[in-house]
Amino acid sequence: MKKIFFITLFVVLGCNGKKKYHDEVTTIKATSSSAYNAIVAYQNKQNESFKNPETSPLPDRYRKNFEGLEFFKPDTSYVVKATLIRIPEAIPFMMPTNTDRRAEEYVYGVLHFALKGKPYQLEVYKGTDEEEEENYLFLPFMDATNGQETYGGGRYIDLTIPKEDTLVLDFNKAYNPYCAYNKKYSCPKVPKVNSLPIQIKAGVKAFKVKK
Repeated sequence: MKKIFFITLFVVLGCNGKKKYHDEVTTIKATSSSAYNAIVAYQNKQNESFKNPETSPLPDRYRKNFEGLEFFKPDTSYVVKATLIRIPEAIPFMMPTNTDRRAEEYVYGVLHFALKGKPYQLEVYKGTDEEEEENYLFLPFMDATNGQETYGGGRYIDLTIPKEDTLVLDFNKAYNPYCAYNKKYSCPKVPKVNSLPIQIKAGVKAFKVKK
């Protein structure tokens, strides 16, 4: 469940339901590495979703010439094992968004991991909304690529609560908030505590409209 919200309700009608989209999906070739192939599959799935008018956050005018999202090359060095330190009885807070709306969240825990031989940590959040998936964790983060190679507002990763105290953290699955593509969405802002002082050259890059 991604942390994306509509500002208002939009009803999309298209040519009496007969409008068709036949763009070919941009694909990447797989290799013999299962970890690499998992990243490739994720990227191809994202492109399929963005081409589909039923699931795409792109306005019609952008989707018309959409060929595929721009990703960093799959890099398994950004697939790391993280230790989850849970925070019992964390107090909920109102997480700001890019609009006036606030999202009630609480810090579920802190992820401790190493990248390029150095230790880092990031908070992971869980919403108080009863409709949210029971095992879903929300990881928003910023890094030194924001505003240059990647979206200035940071990126998100979707996680699942592990049964134990470790989980796989794959930065290749970092995606942009939907408000990076369409102003009708309201997206949580990344808390300052989740700013990494390094470049995360993995996941999706900043969206550029092709004319």
